[in-house]
Amino acid sequence: MRDEIKNLTIEAVIDKLSQKKFSAVELVKSCLKNIKEKESVLAAFLSVDEKLALQQAEIADQQIEQLTKDNLPELIGVPIAIKDNILVEGMPCTAGSKILKNYIAPYNATVIKKLSQAGAIIIGKTNLDEFAMGSSTENSAFQTTKNPIDLERVPGGSSGGSAAAVAGGEVICALGSETGGSIRQPASFCGIVGLKPTYGSVSRFGLIAFASSIDQIGPLTKTVSGAKRIFRAIRGIDSNDSTTKVFPENNKKTLSLKEIRVGIPREYFTGEVDKRVASLVKKVISQLEKEKVKMIEVSLPHTKYALPAYYIIAPSEASANLARYDGIRYGCPAKAETLSDLYFVRNLFIVGWIL
Repeated sequence: MRDEIKNLTIEAVIDKLSQKKFSAVELVKSCLKNIKEKESVLAAFLSVDEKLALQQAEIADQQIEQLTKDNLPELIGVPIAIKDNILVEGMPCTAGSKILKNYIAPYNATVIKKLSQAGAIIIGKTNLDEFAMGSSTENSAFQTTKNPIDLERVPGGSSGGSAAAVAGGEVICALGSETGGSIRQPASFCGIVGLKPTYGSVSRFGLIAFASSIDQIGPLTKTVSGAKRIFRAIRGIDSNDSTTKVFPENNKKTLSLKEIRVGIPREYFTGEVDKRVASLVKKVISQLEKEKVKMIEVSLPHTKYALPAYYIIAPSEASANLARYDGIRYGCPAKAETLSDLYFVRNLFIVGWIL
C-alpha cells in the first residue's frame, strides 16, 4: 500500500475504506512508514504525531463499521498534513521560526475542528518559510524542503512542506495558507492542485497571522474534486472570525461545459511571462475551446498595481502582527538590564527582521 499512497486520491481512499479493501489504521501506518523513509530527503515535516494519528484512525475504523457508506463523514479516514502555522491542540506550532520553537498549541483552529468532524486524520505539521514569508520553503529556521519531482529544485512556498508531503506520497492531502500565492505556487511547482478560497469563506481563527486582510487557509490535493471536498468541509461562518461570511450556494448539481464562460485577462500575457508558461496556458485555452467553453478576452487594467499594493499592505500588516513576538508576551525572552533597554533591543530586532 505504501507505493499506492502517491497515487491515492481522497475519493479513492474513502471508497476503498468503505469497501474494506484496507483499514484506516493500515493506511495511517503506511503513511507513517513513507514519512520515515522519505523525510531524510524531502524534509517536508517539522513534527509528526504517530499516537494521535493512530488513535484517530481507530475511531475512523469504528465509524466505518457502524455507519452506512452514505452516512459516513465526508473525509472519513483520510490522512492529512497541516502547515505549521495552523494550530492543532497539543501539537507544536512553530510557524517555521525558532521564536516559537517550544510553543504548543493550546486549542484547535476552526479548520481543524471541522476537519475532525469530517473524519480526517491529522498526521503532523509541515515545513514553511518563517511566518509564511517566502516562496521557496528555503527560509524556514529548521530545514529546507525539497521538491519531490526534482530534488535539485525548490517546492515553492510558503506552503512548500504541505505540497511536498502530498506530491511525495507521504500523505493523501494537506492544508496550507496563502497570502500572495503560498498555496497555488507550491501546488504548481509540485504538480498538484492548490486552492486559495475566496476571502471570508474559511475561518482564519487559529492561523498565525502574516497579513490578516489577505491570509486564507486552503487545501492542497491531487485532484480538483479532492480540493472541493476539503473546501466544503472547512468553509463556513465562524463566530471567532468576524471576516467570515455566508456565500450563496450553487444548487445546480451538474453544469454543462457550454454554460461556462472563462475570462482571459490580456494583461496576464505580457512580455514578463515565461514563454513556456504562456504556451501551456494557451494550450489549455485551446482544449477548453474544443469542449465549447466560451473564452472571453477581458481587461484588468489595475493588474500593474497589484504587486506594489501587495508590498505596501503585506509588510505593514506583518509588522503589526509580528510585534507580539517581543520577548515579553510571546517569543524568546530578551536579555536587558532596564525596561528602556528591553524596548530598544526588541524594537531594533523586530524592525531589522522584517526589513
